[in-house]
Amino acid sequence: MIRHPTRRRAANLLTHVVLLVLLVGFLGPFFWLASTSLKAERAMFRMPPQWIPAPVTFEHYAKAFTEFPAVRYTANTLIIVVCSTVGTLLSCSMAAYAFSRLRWPDRGLLFGLLLATMMIPGQVTMIPVYILFSKLHWIDTFLPLIVPAFFGNAFFVFLLRQFFLTVPEELLEAARLDGASEWRVFWQIVLPLSKPALVTVLIFATLRGWNDFLRPLIYLSSEHNRTLALGLAHLRGTQGTEWGLLMAASMLMVLPALLLFFFAQRFFIEGIALTGTKV
Repeated sequence: MIRHPTRRRAANLLTHVVLLVLLVGFLGPFFWLASTSLKAERAMFRMPPQWIPAPVTFEHYAKAFTEFPAVRYTANTLIIVVCSTVGTLLSCSMAAYAFSRLRWPDRGLLFGLLLATMMIPGQVTMIPVYILFSKLHWIDTFLPLIVPAFFGNAFFVFLLRQFFLTVPEELLEAARLDGASEWRVFWQIVLPLSKPALVTVLIFATLRGWNDFLRPLIYLSSEHNRTLALGLAHLRGTQGTEWGLLMAASMLMVLPALLLFFFAQRFFIEGIALTGTKV
């Protein structure tokens, strides 16, 4: 009887030690990024490494707004992220409602075909899509990065469909008996009850657009239209790299994503946990 609590405490202690080691491993690069962005140039390559900057300098952050057009790149990124996220939420939520609550022929077959598109690598469609956008004269504009979001995403449709299936059908039938149209049922009942799933999609879509590098690299050619990810890539010069400026600009890019997840983590975890509970 005495051994069981001892073993349990030992197991809990071992679990916490492992989690602490993993935490240090994950936070180490981020802490080094923040530390380097606050160091003077002479202290960056000091051996042994100096984890706590002394003295602390904000010179690199000042350069990020003067020598590096962080405001312009951030504005471009925000335009793309906000518009594409709105398009993703609208298109995917409506498609998910149609697949989960409306009865129409071959609904299951078409939903299976939609999920099958997730198995097509993006590299396969990259060249045909580029040719299509070039024929539309959309190259070096934000349209190739925004318009496709208004045509849905298979993964997000699946995620929202699974959550919509958890909404009680009796509640929707009661609204229909009171004279509510399908649009009103969708807009005033299903969407307010699906905030966790919508926030989950919002986080995924926002982070995908914020961190996207390949698509802006393909479609945006002028410096005026660069996003933050492209701007950071151009800081790696062929003759040399200003590491302090690069680290400060990287911090400016990482912080919004961290703050978004920090404030929305409760909805994110709830949305992930409740999806996939109904077929």
